[in-house]
Amino acid sequence: MSSEVSADVPSRIHSLDQFRGYTVVGMLLVNYIGGFQEVGAVWKHHNTYCSYADTIMPQFFFAVGFAYRLTFLRRLRKSGAMPAVRAAIARCLGLILVGFVLYHLDGRVNSWSELTDLGWRGVLAGAFRRELFQTLVHIALTSLWILPVIAAGPGWRLGFVIASAVLHLVLSQRFYFDYAWKTPVIDGGPLGFLSWSIPTIAGSFAYDIVSRDVRIPTDPLRGLLLGAATLMTVGYGLSCLSATFPSPPFVQPPKDTPVDMWTMSQRTGSISYLTFAAGLSMLVYAGFVLACDRGGIRVALFRTFGLNPLAAYILHPMVQGAVNPYVPRDAPLWYVLAAFLLYLAINSILIRYLEKRGIFLRL
Repeated sequence: MSSEVSADVPSRIHSLDQFRGYTVVGMLLVNYIGGFQEVGAVWKHHNTYCSYADTIMPQFFFAVGFAYRLTFLRRLRKSGAMPAVRAAIARCLGLILVGFVLYHLDGRVNSWSELTDLGWRGVLAGAFRRELFQTLVHIALTSLWILPVIAAGPGWRLGFVIASAVLHLVLSQRFYFDYAWKTPVIDGGPLGFLSWSIPTIAGSFAYDIVSRDVRIPTDPLRGLLLGAATLMTVGYGLSCLSATFPSPPFVQPPKDTPVDMWTMSQRTGSISYLTFAAGLSMLVYAGFVLACDRGGIRVALFRTFGLNPLAAYILHPMVQGAVNPYVPRDAPLWYVLAAFLLYLAINSILIRYLEKRGIFLRL
């Protein structure tokens, strides 16, 4: 089931660093401008179709899957199976701990009597419904879920991700879609790891294609484009199983359009959405392979953010809080964009400062 890292894999894959940096900048963009009235719909989350804003988080998971397979195989070859597994589990637990500090639990109690009345069952039922299950925790749980196959061959990983998708569909049909939509959960909620495994394992296949770890008899760029086209087609095809024929991605449907488990929805972490987004991630990454690995193009801003994405993720809400007090929600677009550029510049200065001093937040 396992394989080794190819001898010709470089210590840094520039296309991955640049792709990850672009994704961080995209996160900063949509997280900042999405709350303003004058910003177009495609830059916001709606949970009823795939907007540009909805493409960013799957790209993080795609990059995680790429790097996860690279580092796991490298550690497997160097240290053996158990040290590699322990390191992966420790990293995931660390991410969950950071997520707990950043996101907190749902609800609170105001007295000891209220806590004792709730009991441990009440605490578990109320505290783990929504807030904890956000990006870092989703990455950790998804990484733990796919750990048994991250070093496996393509057939094992493909079978595993299909089984995960089918399980998500079965549970969604029985109860989970209604729970996720009505709670509402964030980015798929407690069972989101089942569907977030799609872009993560897609990233692991991208690593195989670029590194030639799996001897695919075609040009790597062509392999990435073929994989992207397949996933995007399947993802949109699945969304067509909805009771209401879906709008194409990036085209907002009418506001009263019904939503079901086949709808492309970041809130529910639907299979159609994450399959399409995995393909789009592979397509965007193919562009970076062409531009960076073959064309030698490097963007300094993407490099800085791509080398320290966790630091950027942790710092950017604080920067936003500092910039936003005098940026009203009904501000004109030019003012919003000017505020965003200030916000981006501050984030860039802080992350560049860390980079110059060799400070990188890694788990």
